[in-house]
Amino acid sequence: MKKQQLIFLLPVMLFGWILSAQETVSIGKREVLERVQENNSQLRISQQEFLAARAQYRQTNAVFLPNISVSHTGMTTNNPLMAFGSKLNQEIVTQSDFDPALLNDPDRIDNFATKVEVQQPLINLDGIYQRRAAKNKMQATELKSARTGDHMKLETEKAYMQLQLAHKAVKVLEQALETAEANLRLAENNFDQGYLQKSDVLAVEVRVTEVNNQLQYARSNVRNASDYLMFLMGDFIDVVLVPKDSLQVQMNAVTAPALSEDRADIQAMELAAQARRKMYTADKMAFLPRLNAFGSYELYDDELFQGDATGYMAGVALTWDLFDGSKRFGKAQQSKAEFKQAQLEYEQHVQKSQLELNKAVRDLQDAENKLHLTQLAMEQSKEALRIRNNRYEQGLEKTTDLLGAETQYSEKQLEYFQTVYEYNYAVAYLEFLTESSNK
Repeated sequence: MKKQQLIFLLPVMLFGWILSAQETVSIGKREVLERVQENNSQLRISQQEFLAARAQYRQTNAVFLPNISVSHTGMTTNNPLMAFGSKLNQEIVTQSDFDPALLNDPDRIDNFATKVEVQQPLINLDGIYQRRAAKNKMQATELKSARTGDHMKLETEKAYMQLQLAHKAVKVLEQALETAEANLRLAENNFDQGYLQKSDVLAVEVRVTEVNNQLQYARSNVRNASDYLMFLMGDFIDVVLVPKDSLQVQMNAVTAPALSEDRADIQAMELAAQARRKMYTADKMAFLPRLNAFGSYELYDDELFQGDATGYMAGVALTWDLFDGSKRFGKAQQSKAEFKQAQLEYEQHVQKSQLELNKAVRDLQDAENKLHLTQLAMEQSKEALRIRNNRYEQGLEKTTDLLGAETQYSEKQLEYFQTVYEYNYAVAYLEFLTESSNK
């Protein structure tokens, strides 16, 4: 019988030895939150999205700032028109150059030109509204990044609570295993003295095996919770994390839950709708003319990187694209539809957020009621186990009744701590839904 018990316990003992051989690290929730804020990959991705949106907004500075370019070109030609023009640019035309024979069949001429060109936008109404739309998009992306940070905080708190729950489950099952093994020793003694049948001892052995299996799964959950927390913190070290604070009921910090229009994701959706509206306005402004200034300063010579002859040109251009095959009409209709879609998405998001908040309030109330009931059930099962255990030691209780009481007590303990986890997460989720970006 003891040999069979050893066979049952060997896999669990081996698993426990492997677990204990791995490094354990004690960590607190504040430290976890700080490391997630610094190293989480999702937060870094969100930050890069904001930087990309900011770079797009800075590109719209071209609506106000000039475009300046410098070029240096060289060519050789005997084309009559080009040859005579090159001489004019180089300011080397003489009376003999007007000879019809030279004009019609000129000699080869080299020409090098250095040109500085400036283009200055003056009035581009569509570009101005595109710039405003890009600014709204950048602000929306920033708020989206902030909301991602809030979500990662909630996810981190959830993962940390899961780690606490996993360790609580291990502790409960370890205590249950000690009790089951003590009862097994008592059952074996009673069997040796003829007070119990072999079926009773086997029932206790089955109970020990069941608890061992549950304990193995609970330790695996500790590993899983530790791995996930390490992933959130941006680390990939194979360690077992131990929370510095145990799983306890967190008081509800939200006294009067209400949906805040200042919440980052709601503001981001509103700004996205504003950006779409401004893009629609920009597409309508594309029907208006544009006014731009331009100018250039040129240096010409027949040698490389020289400039004996100079000249300049400056002017203003008013351009008006009257018809481009109805492309602008279609684009304006598209931007109008996208604007209406963004408005509807914003309204839908607010309504859905209110539904989530209402459900979160009810879930918190249900979790609070369940918390009181599971605590009372745990205390009752503990007292029932104590009574049955005393009666069993005196030979007044059946083995099956004792095993049932043990199973019920461990189940009620696990159920209670599971309810504590659910209640704490309901509190954290409610705070997440009512969190304002102006904190």
